[in-house]
Amino acid sequence: MASCIRCGRESDLGKEAGPLCRDCRADLDPAALSYGASPPPPPASMRRPFLLTQLIVGVNVLVFLGMVLSGVSPVSPSRVQLVMWGANFAPLSLGSQPWRMLASNYVHIGIIHIFFNMWCLWNLGRLAEQIFDRWTYLLIYTASGIAGSLVSLWVHPQGVGAGASGAIFGLAGGLIAVLYLGRLPIAKEALKPTLRSLVMFAAYNLFFGLVPGIDNAAHLGGLGAGLALGAVLAASVTQPPDLRAHWRNYVMVATVLILLAANSYLRQRNGKMVSSQLFTDTK
Repeated sequence: MASCIRCGRESDLGKEAGPLCRDCRADLDPAALSYGASPPPPPASMRRPFLLTQLIVGVNVLVFLGMVLSGVSPVSPSRVQLVMWGANFAPLSLGSQPWRMLASNYVHIGIIHIFFNMWCLWNLGRLAEQIFDRWTYLLIYTASGIAGSLVSLWVHPQGVGAGASGAIFGLAGGLIAVLYLGRLPIAKEALKPTLRSLVMFAAYNLFFGLVPGIDNAAHLGGLGAGLALGAVLAASVTQPPDLRAHWRNYVMVATVLILLAANSYLRQRNGKMVSSQLFTDTK
């Protein structure tokens, strides 16, 4: 009897039915992939709570609550306060505090900013956890967020950037690439509405990002990183867990090296930069 390549259990459908067992085929039903729609609940034994999405949203909310409780305005925090809480700022991020390129993805500039980012993350995250394993999800989300921060530092070397949008755009890009290039056990025609929704999401928000004060550079950086990672990982999404994990580890090492190289380039390019003025770019 064949084994399901997704969960490893023995499939009761036979090889002619495909590489997935009955429960996993139901879990990846096209109806569950409609953007913004609630997927049909799988059997209780196979129910997969969206723990990673919930965790990321929870960390963002806790950081925002900590900011507010410490006296930061919930509507319009100052630039200095944002920097104190870990916002991305080139003289520090490219100096002795590179951790800001990651931490800034969890800092938000007011309640409206975090509300819309978390709403987008919740919807995209639910879809992402239907397609990716959690480590792949985390790789794409985190690497895209850092890539967005790096592009923001390149384009706005004196700006202050904060927000999860770069990582969220990366998640959207990863989904677009995998749904388009991956060999999922779903007809391409059935995936078209979901792909169209994801492309429209990215296009609309990039257009909205043309408004002054919004860091579209971070959006583009995150989207580009997500598309690249999704394209590289697409073929492995339906591979057996051990092969998928090996390929993901190779991609993770390569991604870390690329991000380190980009950081080194920016450090050399902006080595003599001084913090003469602060201005805010929301991500």
